[in-house]
Amino acid sequence: MRNILLVLVYIILLILAVPVLLVSVLFGLRDVFIAYGRWMMRVGRRILGIKVEVRGLDRLDPTTPCIFMSNHLSFLDGPLLMTILDRPARVIVKRFVFRIPIRGLGMRFSGYVPLDKEGHGAGKTSIARAAHLIREKRYSFLIYPEGTRSWDGNIQPFRRGGFFLALACEAPIVPVTIRGTLELMPRGKWLIRKGPVQIAFHEPIPVTDYTQETLAELMEKVKDQVSSAL
Repeated sequence: MRNILLVLVYIILLILAVPVLLVSVLFGLRDVFIAYGRWMMRVGRRILGIKVEVRGLDRLDPTTPCIFMSNHLSFLDGPLLMTILDRPARVIVKRFVFRIPIRGLGMRFSGYVPLDKEGHGAGKTSIARAAHLIREKRYSFLIYPEGTRSWDGNIQPFRRGGFFLALACEAPIVPVTIRGTLELMPRGKWLIRKGPVQIAFHEPIPVTDYTQETLAELMEKVKDQVSSAL
């Protein structure tokens, strides 16, 4: 019943998102459109009956742009994180998502960065674009270093792209641990269950002392922090 109600409410909210997006684009009100999107996610969380317990967020400086790196268990991870973060965060998203009408325009307008998996140097182009936005616009980004959702809750090997981004813009990495979303919406399932979720934010890790030669050490440090709260 909750899932049906969520779909019905989201249809209405998505229709309302069209004029919100048009006005936001017309007047350059990115923060207004992002706030509307985050509010939609909070509405969905309440409808589904998901209670989120958060710890460690108060240790962060909301004025300092950073790169949040989280484990990835479920489609719920991103929306839930967006509802509790102390700032808007952007994401690097596969380019095909930007072709979806309205949603793609909204993501591009909001500062999301498209990622091509095909073509020489495509990943480098996306990283350079995101690094520019972090330096010039002071945006924060959300990265899943595993690259895809886990089937069993265990952390998968980390990929290097997000760490190259951190080195390129010298933004600190904030390791994040999510627990509970696998039970509510495991990979391969579309119905969402009611239940609790725990999200832990760890101490920011400065990257200024790391280089590409010591990248593996940085990756291991972030992975250890994420794993410590599982």
